Amino acid sequence: MPKIIKDRAIVDDAWTLIRPAADGALPELPAQGDIIVPLAMWQAQREVLLVRKSKIGVWLAPNDEPEVIAADLDKFSVIAVDFPQFTDGRGYSIARLLRERYKYTGELRAIGDVLQDQIYYLQRCGFNAFAVRADKNIEDALNAFNDFSETYQTSVEQPQPLFRRR
Repeated sequence: MPKIIKDRAIVDDAWTLIRPAADGALPELPAQGDIIVPLAMWQAQREVLLVRKSKIGVWLAPNDEPEVIAADLDKFSVIAVDFPQFTDGRGYSIARLLRERYKYTGELRAIGDVLQDQIYYLQRCGFNAFAVRADKNIEDALNAFNDFSETYQTSVEQPQPLFRRR
């Protein structure tokens, strides 16, 4: 079973991430099990997904707007945000919007090209789960939470800047 970092611990990942085929076609849904579907599948098959007996999650691409799912946030056990390459920072903004504007309190997972160097900053934007890239050591990635002892700026996890905390 694959592993992820969730709430600063390495845990088994029981979720199946559904990705479109290379041509963009959406695959068949597995008959059972917890699934994370792309936004396009959620929009196309919402009613079918809602009657499943297992948990449902949705994942957003960097160009997806979180406001599209704002009315359905209570339906998702997890929301994942895809980072197709580590240099694409749009997912950080999506996370902040989900946490601050839309008040999403469930699991917020970073997927895709997620590296140790990003985890500390992803956490500050509201992510609490991380699917580290398969070719990287998840144990090493767990050390990212200790990269810095203090922060100056505000964040989802620390709404006051340093000068207000003194």
